[in-house]
Amino acid sequence: MLMPRIGRGVAAALRTPTLRSAFAQPRSTPLTVALMSKRWESAAAAAVQPTQEESQRLSNLRNIGISAHIDSGKTTVTERILYYTGRIKEIHEVRGKDNVGATMDWMDLEREKGITIQSAATYAQWGGTNLNIIDTPGHVDFTIEVERALRVLDGAVLVLCSVSGVQSQTITVDRQMRRYNVPRISFINKMDRAGANPSRIIDQIRHKLKIPAAALQVPIGSEDAFEGVVDVLANRAVYNRGTRGEDIVYGEVPAHMVETVNAAREELIATLAEVDDEIGELFIEEKVPTEQQIRAAVRRATIARKFTPVLMGSAIKDKGVQQLLDAVISYLPNPTEITNTMLDIDNDEKVLEVIPHSNQPFVGLAFKLEEGKYGQLTYIRVYQGRLEKGQFAYHVKTGKKIKIARLVRMHSNSMEDVDSVGAGEICALFGIDCASGDTFTDGTINCSMSTMFVPDSVISLSLTPKDKNAPNFSKALNRFQREDPTFRVHVDTESKQTIISGMGELHLDIYVERMRREYNVDCITGKPQVAFRETATSKSKFAYTHKKQTGGSGQYGRVVGYIEPIDSAQHAELPHEFVNNVVGGNIPTQFLPACEKGYMDGLKEGFMVGHPVVGVRMVLEDGQAHMVDSSELAFRLATFNAFREAFKASGPRILEPVMLVEVSAPVEFQGNVLGSLNKRKGMIVDTETQEDYCVVTSEVPLNNMFGYSTELRSATQGKGEFSMEYKRHSPVLHSVQEELIKEHQAKLAEKK
Repeated sequence: MLMPRIGRGVAAALRTPTLRSAFAQPRSTPLTVALMSKRWESAAAAAVQPTQEESQRLSNLRNIGISAHIDSGKTTVTERILYYTGRIKEIHEVRGKDNVGATMDWMDLEREKGITIQSAATYAQWGGTNLNIIDTPGHVDFTIEVERALRVLDGAVLVLCSVSGVQSQTITVDRQMRRYNVPRISFINKMDRAGANPSRIIDQIRHKLKIPAAALQVPIGSEDAFEGVVDVLANRAVYNRGTRGEDIVYGEVPAHMVETVNAAREELIATLAEVDDEIGELFIEEKVPTEQQIRAAVRRATIARKFTPVLMGSAIKDKGVQQLLDAVISYLPNPTEITNTMLDIDNDEKVLEVIPHSNQPFVGLAFKLEEGKYGQLTYIRVYQGRLEKGQFAYHVKTGKKIKIARLVRMHSNSMEDVDSVGAGEICALFGIDCASGDTFTDGTINCSMSTMFVPDSVISLSLTPKDKNAPNFSKALNRFQREDPTFRVHVDTESKQTIISGMGELHLDIYVERMRREYNVDCITGKPQVAFRETATSKSKFAYTHKKQTGGSGQYGRVVGYIEPIDSAQHAELPHEFVNNVVGGNIPTQFLPACEKGYMDGLKEGFMVGHPVVGVRMVLEDGQAHMVDSSELAFRLATFNAFREAFKASGPRILEPVMLVEVSAPVEFQGNVLGSLNKRKGMIVDTETQEDYCVVTSEVPLNNMFGYSTELRSATQGKGEFSMEYKRHSPVLHSVQEELIKEHQAKLAEKK
């Protein structure tokens, strides 16, 4: 339907406000209102729509992470990806004899220990598609690096060892991927290793990670005889030739493998039929789907996180990495296929969907900080809009206006200056004062993105510099705290010692070593301290009156109520609660926040071993105030003392961190391993035998795990290895609780 044409005279008259309003009023028929609203909607839609060039750029962009259990070959895979995409000219190994080390492990400590400590970002290009890649650590102590990388990535490659398969940190990474809704491709690495068994690994993915999985490839040979793979969809053999596997050679499927390949294809279709409607309908109708239909279904199911395609190869032998890159582009999403949200601060934190186009207002998230030679380096994911050199950005938390003086793309520890980056890209900025998880905008909108999950620390050490006047001591601690949210520092109020807390012994050892190397500060560390907690086990009532008269106006406050235990596992985000049930104004409203502060003061330090109190709800039911003597301080002290008295009468228990420990060792040492764990009061959860190796999973109190690595080496002739991660806090045995209380009382007596 066409709009009626308006003459020039009428148009000129409409420029006068009075005439315009008078003219417009009687003409507001339902038809014209509908037409005008439609017109405005189409104009708004046109503003949202990106240009063809922008759409092409976004469809050819992938933000991926490489994640896995320690020693699964993540960094080796990343090194091959960089080589085949032309980012590096030669390959260096993680523990190479040339003493150069892998590109992404640029820290000296990483190259010495042969592990990844910090996540490293780079970018590459494969077949016309731009890749932003983040290589993450596999050790549980550096889990925050995986956490913040997955927070800003659109897809991931989960690397698994062909022998060890799904291990403890694999399960942790899987949980992190689910937390941030990250689709994944699974890559079974080390197919050349003795005992390689990909079908067992696929079965573990299905049952341990609880996600449907099927192989897109079948290996040609295994262990020393591993030659290449058969592409199940294209029905052809794929071999890597050349000095470093850079030449791809296609061939016929070996005659002895035809039945195996057909069975793998049928299994793939059957698995997809359970998670994809289109393939499901064809499966029911007993129709055979085409290669294009299967590929489209794999992509849909992967992006919907209902399925993970499985590929295989051997990065160290330069086999299967190019096919992995093809799968990343074919099956992992581009930024427009992932839904991200932000909160509108000006509109009661209404949830808004991020529009990943460069013609929108800029929104970016700072996800990692690093101290560079030019100052603080801030890694930012641009979610919406465009970030340009010289423009101003606004720090949402502080409201500060910041000028973007320099904009770079990172390649491990080297960088490339750029003038601008569009939506969906990852870049880095210099000289910006912020913390991990802070949001930046261009000032036209006031929105904030959700930050990443930060786990609680599980172990502490006292730290004392050898030189008491070392000027860099506090500087180093401040920097490390800004870089790593799981690294925490506080000063013990009684001993006046500096206490550092982290995710494990290795985590803290690395920071102590970095202080020595980067800041020339030698430190003496004390005995590791476990992060105990205290909790109540029964309901306990209180009726406490705080009264103090010293001449003039005194202090008066009375509080009545009870405390009761709550399940801190179900309230993990906030393991305590304050409930106000006071009616009738017996406690004036201006004093209620002071009551809550008194309760929070009581939680900071329990009376048994001086550790924080968790899992307790305080319900305030009644009270009494004085016209003159009541004050905020009086009610704060009254609530604090009431909580202490009620807590002592609530059957308090000490909680200790329990770790999930996974030990792998040759089968002949299984008895020694079980004995060593039982000796440390471990509870055996699972034992599994894989070829000539056994894997024992158990739950062991962290307090009993110190020095276990030395014991395990001697018990297994150096062939055993273990990993552990925090599981939960559990009550200690009554005998252990009495010992801990005695130790705490003795320490207090010494200080006095």
